Amino acid sequence: MNVTDPIADFLTCLRNGMRARHKTVDMPSSKLKVQMAAILRDEGYIAGFREVVEGAKKRIELRLKYSSSNEPIITRLQRVSRPGRRVYVGSRQVPSVLGGMGITILTTPKGVMTGKSARKEHVGGEILCEVW
Repeated sequence: MNVTDPIADFLTCLRNGMRARHKTVDMPSSKLKVQMAAILRDEGYIAGFREVVEGAKKRIELRLKYSSSNEPIITRLQRVSRPGRRVYVGSRQVPSVLGGMGITILTTPKGVMTGKSARKEHVGGEILCEVW
């Protein structure tokens, strides 16, 4: 499968899995996807993840998280920067999502991090997505 935007594919797999109330979702792995999954886990949006190696192929398995009423913890996943329109911000322009209720995931010179961490570290970068 040739995907032109692996980040959008990652978010779509996550979104579709939650909509179908799956416990886990699988997708091809990459360093960026693993870093994004770690952020989602650390921020409490997913239950966890693991990388599975099958021969030469790696895939990532995400364990989704739901509320006590079986509603997904993640209400919305939105891709901001796309291959056709990259969105970059400086450290002072990093947006706050829903007044701090959501997170922004950015790629920065210091690695992939949340918008809150980027403001604290005084670095800007490319906004990958917003989660709430």
